[in-house]
Amino acid sequence: MSKIGYARVSTQEQSLAIQVDALKKAGCSKVFTDTASGSNPKRSGFIELQNYLRAGDTLVVTRIDRIARSVLDLQQLVTSLKEQEITLSALEQPISTDSASGKAFLDMLAVFAEFELNIRKERQMEGIAAAKDAGKYKGRKPISSTIQDEVLSLYDKHTSITTIARQLKISRNTVYKVIRNR
Repeated sequence: MSKIGYARVSTQEQSLAIQVDALKKAGCSKVFTDTASGSNPKRSGFIELQNYLRAGDTLVVTRIDRIARSVLDLQQLVTSLKEQEITLSALEQPISTDSASGKAFLDMLAVFAEFELNIRKERQMEGIAAAKDAGKYKGRKPISSTIQDEVLSLYDKHTSITTIARQLKISRNTVYKVIRNR
């Protein structure tokens, strides 16, 4: 029957302190944190939180968008928590999954959070397109021909993609791209 908190920020430049303080003031006995995008399913703090929660606990967040970024993710989380007899509550929004009205309000907030995320992505894409048109956005520098030759040489020697990437300090995707463009 504990209150367990979860705080998340998207970037290193943001601070978790305000959320953590609010969760502790709300009576959370333990607070899990992440610095990662809400759309990233492999957030270590979130995974630890899920393993820690027990039946009868209340998961507390400052705002719903700190724990889920899409309606589907939120609904799946709420369903999973309900099956485990865990309640979800948000401090800055008058919701709790222990009532029908709280669940309905939660779903509405999730719709707006997802809408906001999609609008932000659209603006970002528009900005990138405008920068490209203005010649200010050129993307990443192409990989050098020396590295491309090394990739192909190692690949021809049946070296694994992961080993090539580690050895040359490039991503696996870059290795695949070089091989594909051969």
